[in-house]
Amino acid sequence: MTARPAVRTLLGAAGVSLAALVLSACGGGGGSAEPGAAADEASEASGSLSHVHGLGVDPADGRVYVATHNGLYSVAEGGKPKLVGESRDDFMGFTVTGARTFVASGHGAEGSGRPGDVGLIESKDAGVTWTSRSLSGEADFHALDSAGGTVYGYEAGQVRVSGDLRSWDDRAPLHALDLAVSPAGDRLLATTADGVAVSTDGGRTFGKGTGRVQAFLSWPLEKSLFGIDPSGKLSSSADGGRTWKRLTTVPGGQPQALTAVNAEHVLAATQDGVYESRDGGRTFTALAPIA
Repeated sequence: MTARPAVRTLLGAAGVSLAALVLSACGGGGGSAEPGAAADEASEASGSLSHVHGLGVDPADGRVYVATHNGLYSVAEGGKPKLVGESRDDFMGFTVTGARTFVASGHGAEGSGRPGDVGLIESKDAGVTWTSRSLSGEADFHALDSAGGTVYGYEAGQVRVSGDLRSWDDRAPLHALDLAVSPAGDRLLATTADGVAVSTDGGRTFGKGTGRVQAFLSWPLEKSLFGIDPSGKLSSSADGGRTWKRLTTVPGGQPQALTAVNAEHVLAATQDGVYESRDGGRTFTALAPIA
């Protein structure tokens, strides 16, 4: 896989830990065999997941979903991951926008007939089927978040915003790994090699990254922002990322994804598993292994 220009720039500025994390988050297009295919087959045979890119919880029933390199899975403690629907697409970007409603992006699986870059796709039946909404064959969002009916995406080194999932407003160019929008929709955060960068104008401009370097962010409530750094240390912020309180280190090493449902329910994927906290990120239990 060849790093995009935005990734190369980030590699030069970030240092080894964040650089490795950015590279591990990237995926190839559909329609050709990839070096990770053998690992994917091995993970399926063992009942574990592989290459996690996103996490979410359906507010309709509380079910946990894991977006991976080879499909979307549901997981529950004590059970094996279950493939949702029939799609084996590479879900690079994923977020839950409502009850049984998800949006995603990534690459069509080999032989699926879907394009290498699927653009923005949407599911109204909790991931069983997907409909192309925009940018098919043109875009591959590596980060997606939403607030108040507006979707914020990071794609090819640029923040892009849509209020209808069809038309997009291209906003600030940025070298980042993840985005998080405030519940009120008035602040947008991006994880950069210099720290967390803040936008107060919907992603049109960003201040310089400052403070603790975070890999992934999740902002479920105005006073409950969570961040996980490249080594797996989880922190929370009650003031929108101005200050952070260290909570714990999530088991399993380098993080792959982070989602907080509320102030108490936090999900994190690391190198060896998907973990869940029900006490605000203080302690975690394993939900599913990652190959």
